[in-house]
Amino acid sequence: MRFASLGSGSRGNALLVEAGSTRVLLDCGFAIRETVRRLERLDVAPETLAAILVTHEHSDHIAGVFKFARRYGLPVWLTHGTLAAAPESCGEPPALRLIDGHSAYALGDLQVLPYPVPHDAREPVQYVFSDGARRLGVLTDAGGLTPHLTAMLDACDALVLECNHDSGMLAASAYPPSLKRRIAGRLGHLDNDTAASLLTQVCVSRLQHVVAAHLSEQNNRVGLAAGALASALGCSPEWIGVADQEAGFDWRQIC
Repeated sequence: MRFASLGSGSRGNALLVEAGSTRVLLDCGFAIRETVRRLERLDVAPETLAAILVTHEHSDHIAGVFKFARRYGLPVWLTHGTLAAAPESCGEPPALRLIDGHSAYALGDLQVLPYPVPHDAREPVQYVFSDGARRLGVLTDAGGLTPHLTAMLDACDALVLECNHDSGMLAASAYPPSLKRRIAGRLGHLDNDTAASLLTQVCVSRLQHVVAAHLSEQNNRVGLAAGALASALGCSPEWIGVADQEAGFDWRQIC
């Protein structure tokens, strides 16, 4: 199993996950042409995708989903709440597969395990992917940790983990108080320290990759995010990967 990012941040998100002959796109916050360009950078043709999975309806995750799926004839898997709250600008939905946010399902060679998260969206979910032997856990866009969330991410072989902001930088930023409260609130985004605390609550003995994702360009720094996660794991900050808004990150193999 392997995974790669097309880009991660408030201006667009998309993650590729591949197992066996099955390759899926998790979210698509980019326009069609930009998505194709970013896929080409990873040597992926749109026609080789099996589906698009959606976490929630915020534009940096769903803006390009329906249009891209219609262009390339891809089914879209999402919760009923996410579909109901999808912006009209997304256009008419293509072939849909409505999911239960607590129920696993098979998609080709991938086992997909959605799980609900606290976020200011209608019915948001995040995902754990498995090929039967290895597990990739993805957590972005969550305002805090829950017992169920933590249990879902236990004993993964790789984690893509939101480190949206540094609490001190956010508090000192020029953002209006209402926006600061939203970001730091229980339905907002994970800060570096909360993300790091997750790593102290799960079994990490199998971890081959940890990637910090969804970093705020205004309220975080690569060194702060990587340092917080590294401190929790007792490893070098250089071992921690960081997803970039423009470049994402290249393929990472889970052995």
